[in-house]
Amino acid sequence: MRTVKAVGRFAPSPTGPLHFGSLTSALASFLDIKSIGGHWMLRIEDIDPPREVLGASDVIVRQLSAHGLNWDGPVLYQSDRLAAYAVAIAHLKSKNLAYHCSCNRKRLSTLNGVYDGLCRSLELTPRDTSVRVRLPSQPTSIEFYDHILGDYYQNITHHVGDFIIQRKDQLFSYQLAVVLDDHYQGITHVVRGSDLIDSTPRQIYLQRCLGFNQPWYAHIPIATNSSGQKLSKQNYAASLKQGDESLTLWSALDWLQQSPPTFLYNSSVNEIISWAIAHWNPKKIKPSLSIAAPPGF
Repeated sequence: MRTVKAVGRFAPSPTGPLHFGSLTSALASFLDIKSIGGHWMLRIEDIDPPREVLGASDVIVRQLSAHGLNWDGPVLYQSDRLAAYAVAIAHLKSKNLAYHCSCNRKRLSTLNGVYDGLCRSLELTPRDTSVRVRLPSQPTSIEFYDHILGDYYQNITHHVGDFIIQRKDQLFSYQLAVVLDDHYQGITHVVRGSDLIDSTPRQIYLQRCLGFNQPWYAHIPIATNSSGQKLSKQNYAASLKQGDESLTLWSALDWLQQSPPTFLYNSSVNEIISWAIAHWNPKKIKPSLSIAAPPGF
């Protein structure tokens, strides 16, 4: 695909309509890349059918447009990229960087989230197996600078072990798909919720295995409800209200500590977006893992 100097993206999963928390991530990503004259891409991460809600992709597209968050180029649907994911896995296996694993959920539940490499030397066939990335024999630490949270470090050997890139049901993992699609779309800037920072070292490791460039990362706080839970469909977060786009945008800018003036309350969506691009300052965002959403959201 054609790339420009700076490219950002928003990549929601179609598990339901956008809520206030997902809008803040979309808005931060959009403003960050538009404030430096870059392109903003939209990717729908529709590779986990059991979790997806029929029609949610179309709803998300309409909600973004209604809030003035207009993307550049066509929408990329991950369900159209399955062949590319399969090719990448074949490549990793050919380089002895991935292997098949037959461990079931019962056994994995005893490992406290860190895989012990039991299947590394078994040379299993693809039948009824998952595929895991093979980490180096020596402990592997990944460090990167997050432009909101600062320096981040994780020993992926001790924290997760060899991790899954294709499940037993043959569905491809988020970790693999996001790395391949960021490279495919030429993504240079990734702005997303802090709940994903723990996954970033695995993605950086995959980027290195595949010879890809590492994007610039910034993880904003996640919006929580009054109980401190992340706003999500599972926690019954309310969908964005149609007709309240200007108020929602103003509230999201205020939540992102951008100090929007009160006169923007009665402004159009386009006027609010124009002000926000001109005044975007990510350094104002509080370096925190979570911040409560405003009342009513």
